[in-house]
Amino acid sequence: MGEVLALLAEDFPQITASKIRFLEEKGLISPQRTAAGYRKYTKNDADRLRFILALQRDQYLPLRVIKDYLDAVDRGEEPEQLPGGMKLTPQTVTESFSEEATQRRRSLTRSELIGATGATGDLIDALLQYRLIQENPVGRFTEHSVKITRSCVQLAQHGIEPRHLGIFRQSADRQVALVKHAITPLAGRKDVASRARTAETAREISDSFLAIHTSLVDAALSELDH
Repeated sequence: MGEVLALLAEDFPQITASKIRFLEEKGLISPQRTAAGYRKYTKNDADRLRFILALQRDQYLPLRVIKDYLDAVDRGEEPEQLPGGMKLTPQTVTESFSEEATQRRRSLTRSELIGATGATGDLIDALLQYRLIQENPVGRFTEHSVKITRSCVQLAQHGIEPRHLGIFRQSADRQVALVKHAITPLAGRKDVASRARTAETAREISDSFLAIHTSLVDAALSELDH
């Protein structure tokens, strides 16, 4: 376990033995055991852990989704991609993936955000006004702001402006409040494994909210075909 932690610590400084045991408990990794019952990790186990942690951190994928993908690979299937369009194998995190992940984690200045998304300064001001994107305390923007801004640039081509999108901010705030309320019974314990379970439960609840929203919209739009 100590050797695995040392291998992962540079890219995942928050990793702990409790987190790894939690992933094992959830069935995402299955290290061999010695006769004395000690865990015995191989290089493939370490690479698999790196893959799981990278997807959690950089793609915000729930463990359930990652596990379904890994289970399919373990069965000998060849799923084309993970949700979000990523096409990766679980044995390793490639150099190109690491570079892409680093780019996503790097916050952007206002001018970099404009350059990365094709937005105008006026659009950025409007997105800030309606709280669709936010600057951090040092005036930089995260990957979430990049995704939102790109979407809003596309919507602007259809005449949909930030002032029309304030309902999404309100809906997101209400959704977060519901999630926090739902996980209150789980949030009392502060150990790493409990925090991981709480975060995973929060993602699962959020996924269910998004599935309902998507289905409601799809159902309404399907009437346009008739």
